[in-house]
Amino acid sequence: MTGVLIINGPMEIQQELIDRCIHGDRRAENELYKSLYGFLMSVCRRYFRQEEQAREVLNLGFCRVLMKINMYQPTAPFQFWARRILINVIINEIRKEKTHYGNFQYEENLQSEQEYAVLNKAIETFNLQYMASLIESLPNATQQVFNLFVVDGFSHKEIADLLHISEGTSKWHMNAARTKLKELIHSNEINIEFLHD
Repeated sequence: MTGVLIINGPMEIQQELIDRCIHGDRRAENELYKSLYGFLMSVCRRYFRQEEQAREVLNLGFCRVLMKINMYQPTAPFQFWARRILINVIINEIRKEKTHYGNFQYEENLQSEQEYAVLNKAIETFNLQYMASLIESLPNATQQVFNLFVVDGFSHKEIADLLHISEGTSKWHMNAARTKLKELIHSNEINIEFLHD
Protein backbone atom coordinates (compact mmCIF):
# COMPACT_ATOMS: atom_id res chain seq x y z
CA MET A 1 0.00 0.00 0.00
CA THR A 2 1.69 3.22 -1.18
CA GLY A 3 1.65 6.36 0.91
CA VAL A 4 1.49 4.70 4.32
CA LEU A 5 3.87 5.79 7.02
CA ILE A 6 4.13 3.40 9.93
CA ILE A 7 5.07 5.30 13.05
CA ASN A 8 5.89 3.61 16.27
CA GLY A 9 7.41 5.57 19.09
CA PRO A 10 10.79 4.42 20.29
CA MET A 11 10.45 1.23 22.28
CA GLU A 12 12.88 0.11 24.91
CA ILE A 13 14.59 -3.18 24.16
CA GLN A 14 15.61 -4.93 27.36
CA GLN A 15 19.23 -6.06 27.72
CA GLU A 16 17.98 -9.49 28.82
CA LEU A 17 16.32 -9.95 25.39
CA ILE A 18 19.51 -8.83 23.64
CA ASP A 19 21.58 -11.29 25.72
CA ARG A 20 19.24 -14.14 24.78
CA CYS A 21 19.63 -13.21 21.10
CA ILE A 22 23.43 -13.16 21.47
CA HIS A 23 23.19 -16.75 22.73
CA GLY A 24 21.12 -17.81 19.69
CA ASP A 25 17.72 -18.09 21.39
CA ARG A 26 15.30 -18.33 18.41
CA ARG A 27 12.29 -17.25 20.48
CA ALA A 28 14.17 -14.16 21.62
CA GLU A 29 15.11 -13.36 17.99
CA ASN A 30 11.44 -13.65 17.00
CA GLU A 31 10.42 -11.42 19.91
CA LEU A 32 13.07 -8.85 18.96
CA TYR A 33 11.88 -8.89 15.32
CA LYS A 34 8.29 -8.24 16.39
CA SER A 35 9.40 -5.44 18.73
CA LEU A 36 11.43 -3.67 16.04
CA TYR A 37 9.23 -4.38 13.02
CA GLY A 38 7.09 -1.21 12.98
CA PHE A 39 10.02 1.08 13.74
CA LEU A 40 12.34 -0.45 11.13
CA MET A 41 9.60 -0.81 8.51
CA SER A 42 8.91 2.93 8.73
CA VAL A 43 12.59 3.50 7.88
CA CYS A 44 12.42 1.10 4.90
CA ARG A 45 9.21 2.66 3.58
CA ARG A 46 10.94 6.03 3.30
CA TYR A 47 13.29 4.53 0.72
CA PHE A 48 11.23 1.85 -1.06
CA ARG A 49 7.76 2.49 -2.43
CA GLN A 50 6.72 -1.14 -2.77
CA GLU A 51 5.86 -2.77 0.53
CA GLU A 52 7.22 -6.13 -0.58
CA GLN A 53 10.61 -4.61 -1.38
CA ALA A 54 10.61 -2.67 1.91
CA ARG A 55 9.87 -5.89 3.83
CA GLU A 56 12.61 -7.76 1.96
CA VAL A 57 15.17 -5.06 2.85
CA LEU A 58 13.94 -4.99 6.45
CA ASN A 59 14.52 -8.75 6.69
CA LEU A 60 18.04 -8.37 5.25
CA GLY A 61 18.69 -5.59 7.75
CA PHE A 62 17.36 -7.63 10.66
CA CYS A 63 19.60 -10.56 9.70
CA ARG A 64 22.55 -8.13 9.73
CA VAL A 65 21.45 -6.87 13.17
CA LEU A 66 21.47 -10.46 14.48
CA MET A 67 24.89 -11.11 12.94
CA LYS A 68 26.33 -8.04 14.69
CA ILE A 69 24.27 -8.09 17.90
CA ASN A 70 27.25 -9.13 20.03
CA MET A 71 28.92 -5.84 18.99
CA TYR A 72 26.12 -3.71 20.47
CA GLN A 73 27.26 -1.36 23.22
CA PRO A 74 24.45 0.02 25.43
CA THR A 75 25.64 3.63 25.06
CA ALA A 76 22.64 4.35 22.78
CA PRO A 77 19.18 2.77 22.63
CA PHE A 78 19.26 -0.56 20.81
CA GLN A 79 16.59 0.41 18.25
CA PHE A 80 18.70 3.34 17.01
CA TRP A 81 21.77 1.11 16.75
CA ALA A 82 19.66 -1.35 14.71
CA ARG A 83 18.35 1.52 12.58
CA ARG A 84 21.90 2.55 11.68
CA ILE A 85 22.69 -0.98 10.53
CA LEU A 86 19.46 -1.05 8.52
CA ILE A 87 20.32 2.25 6.81
CA ASN A 88 23.65 0.75 5.70
CA VAL A 89 21.75 -2.21 4.22
CA ILE A 90 19.33 0.21 2.52
CA ILE A 91 22.24 2.14 0.98
CA ASN A 92 23.73 -1.11 -0.36
CA GLU A 93 20.38 -2.02 -1.92
CA ILE A 94 20.06 1.44 -3.48
CA ARG A 95 23.53 1.03 -5.01
CA LYS A 96 22.51 -2.37 -6.43
CA GLU A 97 19.45 -0.83 -8.06
CA LYS A 98 21.77 1.64 -9.78
CA THR A 99 19.14 4.33 -9.52
CA HIS A 100 20.01 7.15 -11.91
CA TYR A 101 21.20 10.08 -9.85
CA GLY A 102 22.65 12.04 -12.72
CA ASN A 103 25.70 14.25 -12.54
CA PHE A 104 24.65 17.77 -11.71
CA GLN A 105 26.48 20.97 -10.96
CA TYR A 106 24.95 22.79 -8.04
CA GLU A 107 25.69 26.43 -7.36
CA GLU A 108 24.83 27.91 -4.00
CA ASN A 109 22.06 30.47 -4.18
CA LEU A 110 21.77 32.47 -0.98
CA GLN A 111 18.30 33.74 -1.90
CA SER A 112 17.06 30.16 -2.13
CA GLU A 113 17.54 29.69 1.62
CA GLN A 114 15.17 32.58 2.36
CA GLU A 115 12.79 31.30 -0.27
CA TYR A 116 12.63 27.92 1.45
CA ALA A 117 12.08 29.30 4.94
CA VAL A 118 8.33 29.06 4.33
CA LEU A 119 8.70 25.45 3.19
CA ASN A 120 10.78 24.54 6.25
CA LYS A 121 8.16 26.08 8.56
CA ALA A 122 5.39 24.20 6.75
CA ILE A 123 7.29 20.91 7.09
CA GLU A 124 7.48 21.43 10.87
CA THR A 125 3.70 21.79 11.17
CA PHE A 126 2.56 19.12 8.70
CA ASN A 127 0.87 15.93 9.64
CA LEU A 128 3.70 13.34 9.38
CA GLN A 129 1.71 10.86 7.33
CA TYR A 130 0.70 13.55 4.89
CA MET A 131 4.28 14.80 4.59
CA ALA A 132 5.44 11.23 3.91
CA SER A 133 2.99 10.99 1.01
CA LEU A 134 4.41 14.22 -0.46
CA ILE A 135 7.97 12.90 -0.12
CA GLU A 136 6.93 9.63 -1.80
CA SER A 137 5.80 11.61 -4.84
CA LEU A 138 9.41 12.70 -5.49
CA PRO A 139 11.48 10.81 -8.09
CA ASN A 140 13.30 7.85 -6.50
CA ALA A 141 16.82 9.28 -6.53
CA THR A 142 15.67 12.68 -5.24
CA GLN A 143 13.56 11.03 -2.54
CA GLN A 144 16.47 8.91 -1.37
CA VAL A 145 18.85 11.87 -1.12
CA PHE A 146 16.15 13.89 0.70
CA ASN A 147 15.64 11.07 3.22
CA LEU A 148 19.36 10.60 3.82
CA PHE A 149 19.93 14.34 4.30
CA VAL A 150 16.78 15.53 6.10
CA VAL A 151 15.47 12.47 7.91
CA ASP A 152 18.60 10.46 8.65
CA GLY A 153 20.99 13.37 9.09
CA PHE A 154 23.77 12.52 6.64
CA SER A 155 25.86 15.38 5.23
CA HIS A 156 26.13 15.93 1.46
CA LYS A 157 29.71 14.65 1.63
CA GLU A 158 28.56 11.44 3.36
CA ILE A 159 25.72 10.98 0.86
CA ALA A 160 28.14 11.51 -2.02
CA ASP A 161 30.49 8.86 -0.59
CA LEU A 162 27.68 6.41 0.18
CA LEU A 163 25.95 6.67 -3.20
CA HIS A 164 29.08 7.22 -5.32
CA ILE A 165 27.91 10.60 -6.59
CA SER A 166 29.36 14.10 -6.32
CA GLU A 167 28.44 16.46 -3.50
CA GLY A 168 27.02 18.77 -6.16
CA THR A 169 24.69 16.02 -7.34
CA SER A 170 23.53 15.40 -3.78
CA LYS A 171 22.88 19.13 -3.32
CA TRP A 172 21.08 19.26 -6.67
CA HIS A 173 18.70 16.47 -5.59
CA MET A 174 18.10 18.21 -2.27
CA ASN A 175 17.31 21.46 -4.07
CA ALA A 176 15.04 19.61 -6.51
CA ALA A 177 13.21 18.00 -3.56
CA ARG A 178 12.67 21.37 -1.87
CA THR A 179 11.44 22.94 -5.11
CA LYS A 180 9.00 20.10 -5.81
CA LEU A 181 7.73 20.01 -2.21
CA LYS A 182 7.24 23.77 -2.28
CA GLU A 183 5.18 23.42 -5.48
CA LEU A 184 3.07 20.66 -3.91
CA ILE A 185 2.50 22.66 -0.74
CA HIS A 186 1.35 25.71 -2.68
CA SER A 187 -0.70 23.70 -5.18
CA ASN A 188 -4.45 24.25 -5.00
CA GLU A 189 -4.95 20.57 -5.78
CA ILE A 190 -3.51 19.46 -2.43
CA ASN A 191 -5.48 19.54 0.78
CA ILE A 192 -2.93 20.56 3.41
CA GLU A 193 -3.57 19.12 6.84
CA PHE A 194 -1.98 21.08 9.67
CA LEU A 195 -1.52 19.83 13.19
CA HIS A 196 -3.26 21.94 15.81
CA ASP A 197 -1.11 23.54 18.52
